[in-house]
Amino acid sequence: MKTLHKKLLVLGGGPGGYVAAIRAGQLGIPTVLVEGEALGGTCLNVGCIPSKALIHLAQEYAQACRFTGANALGIRVENPVLDLAQAQQWKGGIVGKLTGGVGALLRKAGVQVVQGWGTVVDGKTVEVATREGEPVRITCEHLLLATGSQAVSLPDLPLGGPVVSSTEALALAERPRHLVVVGAGYIGLELGIAWRKLGAEVAVVEAAARVLPTYDEELTRPVLASLRRLGITLHLNCTAQGLTESRDGLRVRSSNADEYALPADKVLVAVGRVPRTAGYGLEGLQLDMAGRAVKVDEQCRTSMRNVWAIGDLTGEPMLAHRAMAQGEMVAELVAGHRRRFAPQAIPAVCFTDPELVVAGLSPDEAEARGLDVVVSSFPFAANGRAMSLEGTEGFVRVVARQDTHQVLGWQAVGTGVSELAAAFCYAIEMGARLEDVAGIIHAHPTLGEAVQETALRALGHALHI
Repeated sequence: MKTLHKKLLVLGGGPGGYVAAIRAGQLGIPTVLVEGEALGGTCLNVGCIPSKALIHLAQEYAQACRFTGANALGIRVENPVLDLAQAQQWKGGIVGKLTGGVGALLRKAGVQVVQGWGTVVDGKTVEVATREGEPVRITCEHLLLATGSQAVSLPDLPLGGPVVSSTEALALAERPRHLVVVGAGYIGLELGIAWRKLGAEVAVVEAAARVLPTYDEELTRPVLASLRRLGITLHLNCTAQGLTESRDGLRVRSSNADEYALPADKVLVAVGRVPRTAGYGLEGLQLDMAGRAVKVDEQCRTSMRNVWAIGDLTGEPMLAHRAMAQGEMVAELVAGHRRRFAPQAIPAVCFTDPELVVAGLSPDEAEARGLDVVVSSFPFAANGRAMSLEGTEGFVRVVARQDTHQVLGWQAVGTGVSELAAAFCYAIEMGARLEDVAGIIHAHPTLGEAVQETALRALGHALHI
């Protein structure tokens, strides 16, 4: 068996793993990265990037269809045609460029990449079944676990045939006639909205009483209105019971025990993700766990010396940018730097129509902590740039301390609000007060002006409302 020895071994080439490896290489740490599939992990290959490409494609197609009839903009087109094969090829090209770029960055940093499935032997050894068939045994001083997460499966809806996960839903060769989405979280709604805009009839089945149940109701109200406007049928307080006998429909049970069937040539199961802890020998390390996730401290250290864990493997929030930040930190700790993972805000974005972004504390979270806060919002209906984008629904909301006016949290829902995430985090991380945000000159006309106006309104003197 071929053997290697490196100071740092990274198991998993997703956003957290490859960033950790790149940073380690930059710091002169001899590093090897083990990845069984494509570099970039779920995010680059079958998650964040291709889903956003599909969302953009769907929006462009929906706009073209809109302009076949009378509209306020005065644009007219005739009979738009969707070449789904070409669209999927375009989406795949984006993924290919990004994953190829990751490989180039790893080479530039001097990181050795071993393609194959790794199995943990102990805290300093991993055996890899390579694609070429020759096993490789790698020993290390530091082991970084970055194995990510996997989609939750439902016993009554095993994947296969008409039942698909988000991975297959992103790569459908044909537009489904009837798509039923099980789960009204951000993954289910993002993909459900996209396929609805591409022409599919879409129904959503959700066990909770409302969509996006992890967000507060005020924030999700514009999304709910959009779903209804798009013609997406919602079945709330309902559970999926399995396919019909003919396998062309989904059996659904409501909260009052009524059962009925929804037509479905495709059923997308999108009920969440769980840490990937099985299939590679992790249990042999007997690490302390936090539920189904690996337990780590503020430096991402596990209960075993020199064994680290980052990203989705360590639980919520399961976000690529969190994993990246953790990976960079671990590399610097291995290099002897002083670091800890204690962000004041990790932004989360839901790319529905309209978009939704949160950073820091919500009003409910602040109340739960016993904080006396001021909460204020500013509607996009009063923002000139939003009007010019035909995106006047939604708002920006701020949460700040009542006594010092220090900003604790931001939330927004509306067209293009994902791009406000950076400004939100700057304000929170740098300890800005409402007066600081209000006093900064914001470019006109931009959506960012709503951020300033929100702070002004919290101080009692908004200018445009």
